[in-house]
Amino acid sequence: MGKDPVIDAHCDTAGLMARENTEYNFTSRNRNGHIDLPRLRESGVTLQFFALYIEDEHKPVGSLRRCLQLLEYYYRTMESCHDSIFTIYNKADLDYFIKSDKLAALLSIEGGEALENSIEVLHILFRLGIRALGLTWNQQNQLATGVGKGSSGEGLTSFGRTVVREMNTLGMIVDLAHINEKGFHEAIATSSEPVIVSHANARSLCDHPRNLTDDQLKELARCSGVIGLSFYPAFISTSEATMENLLDHFVHIAELIGTDHLGFGSDFDGINKVVPGLEDVTGLPRLIEGLQKRGFSREEIKKISGINFLRILKKVLPPRKKENCSTR
Repeated sequence: MGKDPVIDAHCDTAGLMARENTEYNFTSRNRNGHIDLPRLRESGVTLQFFALYIEDEHKPVGSLRRCLQLLEYYYRTMESCHDSIFTIYNKADLDYFIKSDKLAALLSIEGGEALENSIEVLHILFRLGIRALGLTWNQQNQLATGVGKGSSGEGLTSFGRTVVREMNTLGMIVDLAHINEKGFHEAIATSSEPVIVSHANARSLCDHPRNLTDDQLKELARCSGVIGLSFYPAFISTSEATMENLLDHFVHIAELIGTDHLGFGSDFDGINKVVPGLEDVTGLPRLIEGLQKRGFSREEIKKISGINFLRILKKVLPPRKKENCSTR
């Protein structure tokens, strides 16, 4: 019988892996950062999405180069602890993940600038192991418009539609975190596969442009998608955010669209403030305990903790194929 998955759909820890001459070491317990291998083990997380975030100074020129640099640092790090953690590329790897005692990782890119307007680049990034792509960050790019542009800007571009369709064909997860509302609706209409929103919360509880409206949440549920709730205080409350405030988001979304569309999307190592009790990934069991106290059943918590995102992975990822650049 396989293990119950605990999945976090977004962290920016790859950026820490890429910082040379610092005290951070993924394989050791660190004083800085929110995630490392020892703390992942302690937290109970079994599969961690690692996003490659392209910093502003590399946009628009140099985005692909920076993406490849981050990817190289990620693979160097994984090679140093391959006995403990492996990267998932396909459905066969998911079967291994369920049976294995190893932790698992999945590679994502945060922002379609890395494609540099080339569908061939999407294909080579897939060959290099990328299995999820956030179409935008907060800015406008060649694929779509991010929430940072407000009501200005278009939604999904013609190239963006091509990318979404090609991602469906390849077996890549479409991530709609950061995209504006127009692009959100257009991307869902374009995609033949369920999408995710890797890290966001409910706008009706916290009026932040990065959060989803109730209408967006309902549309996400209609396409069988999943939202990973973020632990970033600014997305949780307009005042001092608490664990109870975060739990309010889980309750609201569960009452609105059900527990089949909820998950975790911490945004650890991409945030500069934390919720008390969730100072790093080791706080996750306290959040799960909070869900229990709020009346979520054991089966509902298993869905939220990992089964919902696992369902997306099983649906979207490619079957086993000979990967040019994948290793375990």
